[in-house]
Amino acid sequence: MKTLKIAMLCTAAVAMGGLTACNNMMPTKTMPAHTQPMAKMNVVQLAQSNPDFSILVEAIMQAGLVDVLSNPDAHYTVFAPNNAAFASLLQETGMTKAQLLANKPMLQQVLSYHVVSTPMAMYAKDVKPGMVTTVSNAKFTVTPQMMIKDSKGRMAKLVKTDLAASNGVVHVIDKVLLP
Repeated sequence: MKTLKIAMLCTAAVAMGGLTACNNMMPTKTMPAHTQPMAKMNVVQLAQSNPDFSILVEAIMQAGLVDVLSNPDAHYTVFAPNNAAFASLLQETGMTKAQLLANKPMLQQVLSYHVVSTPMAMYAKDVKPGMVTTVSNAKFTVTPQMMIKDSKGRMAKLVKTDLAASNGVVHVIDKVLLP
């Protein structure tokens, strides 16, 4: 299987790692945080409530990460790829959605690359250019233009930011990041 077939999504936390340069990500467009009822949902429930995260939700379920990402004591910052990001990834890698979802270890690796765990959730105002360490202890870069550069050199844009959850915050991105 090709290395690029490490295609997937955003949120999984297998090991609770820290963030090296936690303040790393000012979005190009800041959206207001969700209302109080939205903040009562954890990051998984927030994703489940949005049809544009349906592939991400499937991936989280297939990877066996629902319980980890639902942890009420965690403080996750999730860079969540939308369905268009997954469609682009499948086209880029030549994989089918079924092939992508069938590889649990790969899903866990890719999803955990989208998650940062810090003492407090990292809202858009807290993110600055620099290296960010994910829960899988891999790194991505926030550029001075506030883009996310993955380890393959691919660039993702922030589509929406500051979607508040009870155990963190979700920022929507337009590409699946690859470790």
